[in-house]
Amino acid sequence: MDTTRPLTETRASGVQLHITSLPGGRLGQPARDFVDWLVEAGQSVWQVLPVSIPDKHRSPYKSPSAFAASPALLEHPDAPVSEEELVAFAEREAYWVDSWTSFGGDLADQVRFDREWSALRAYAHERGIRILGDVPIYVAPDAADERAWPQFFRTDAVSGCPPDAYAATGQLWGNPLYRWDVLRDDGYRWWIERLRRTFALFDLVRVDHFRGFAAYWAIPAGDDTALNGRWEQGPGREVFDAALGALGPLPVLAEDLGDIDQPVIDLRKALGFPGMAVLQFAFEPAYQYNAHDPQNHEPDQVVYTGTHDNDTVCGWWWDLPDHRRQLAREACQRAGVATDVDAEPSWGFIELALRGPCGLAMMQAQDVLALGSSARMNAPGVEGGWSWQMEPDALTSAHAARLRALTEQSGRLP
Repeated sequence: MDTTRPLTETRASGVQLHITSLPGGRLGQPARDFVDWLVEAGQSVWQVLPVSIPDKHRSPYKSPSAFAASPALLEHPDAPVSEEELVAFAEREAYWVDSWTSFGGDLADQVRFDREWSALRAYAHERGIRILGDVPIYVAPDAADERAWPQFFRTDAVSGCPPDAYAATGQLWGNPLYRWDVLRDDGYRWWIERLRRTFALFDLVRVDHFRGFAAYWAIPAGDDTALNGRWEQGPGREVFDAALGALGPLPVLAEDLGDIDQPVIDLRKALGFPGMAVLQFAFEPAYQYNAHDPQNHEPDQVVYTGTHDNDTVCGWWWDLPDHRRQLAREACQRAGVATDVDAEPSWGFIELALRGPCGLAMMQAQDVLALGSSARMNAPGVEGGWSWQMEPDALTSAHAARLRALTEQSGRLP
C-alpha cells in the first residue's frame, strides 16, 4: 500500500485507540484483532498515542527519551536478541542510542520493540491500514535528552500553556524549553533525527502542540502555575524546512488546538500541513468564529469526535448546557445526520464527523462503544488518567457493520 500519500488527499476515516487501551495493554494478538476489526468496519487509519516510555503518571507525553520506545508495550519482553540485531540497530539509530544506554536504557528492549512493531505495521499495511502516530513537542526534564544534549535546552524557563478551556490557571507542563538559536546553529540535527525516528515508526504523524513552533508559552522556572508565563517567538518553518531537505515529504498533521492566532494558521498553511477540528469544541456561541464548528470545516482538516484530552462524547454531552446541545442538534440536522443525537450522542457525532467535508474523520474507540466519562483517557492539568483499557471483544461485528455503513454513505470507504 502507498503509505506516503497526503493525510487528507482522499476522504477517509479511522479510530483512535492507544496500545495501552487494547485488552491486555500490549502488542500481539489484540493489536492484530483490532486491525482486522478496522478493516471489517471500513476504516483506513489507526491512530495511537506516542509509543514512548511513559512517566510515573502513565503519560507518554513526558517520556525519559524522545527516541526510545516503551518495553512495557512488548508482547514478548524476554524474547532473545542476537548480537547481529543489536549491532544493526545501533548502527541504524546511531544518533541517539548512546543517549539512552548512558541513561540506563536497555538496547535489547529497543530491538525487541522494533521487531514487534515492524511486524504489526506490516500486518496493518497488508490490510490497507495506515498508522497515525504522535510526536510530543517537548522532552522530560533531567532525562536522557537533556543530559546528552544540555546545550539544546534552557534552564531559566519551562513549558506550559496559558489559561484556556482546560485549566483556569493555565497548564504547567514543566518540560525544558529549547534553545532554538543553538539548535539552528546545529542545522536542527536533533529535530531531524527525532522526526526520522518518528517517521520510521509511523505512516502519518501528529505533531503535538504545533503552535509552539510559531510562539510558545515560557513560564519562569520554579513557578507553581502557568500564570506568569509569556509568549516567546518560535523557530517558525525552519525546523520543518530542514527536515524536508533531509527526509523528503513530511506526512504531518498539525495539532493546532488551544490559543491559536493568525501566525499559527499562516505557518500551518505555508507548510501545507492539515490541522485539526474537534466537534466537542464547536457549538460555543461566545466565539465570533470557531474553526471547530462544522460550518467552518475544510477539506484540509482532520475532524475528531474528541481527542485523548477530551471527555468521551457521551460524558461530555450529559454535562452540556442545553443551549449548546441545541446548536449541536441544528448542526446534525443541517448535515443530514439520521442518528438521534439525544438518544445516542456518540453515534450522532460519529455520523456528523463522517458526513462533513474534512478529508479525514477520526473517532475515539470509546465513542464507538458509547462509553461515559469513566472511559476518559486524560484530563489535562490533572495527574493520573491514561489507564482506560477496552474489554476483550468489546468491539463487535455489529459495531463494525454500523460504522461501515455510515462510512460508505459518507464516501469514505478505502
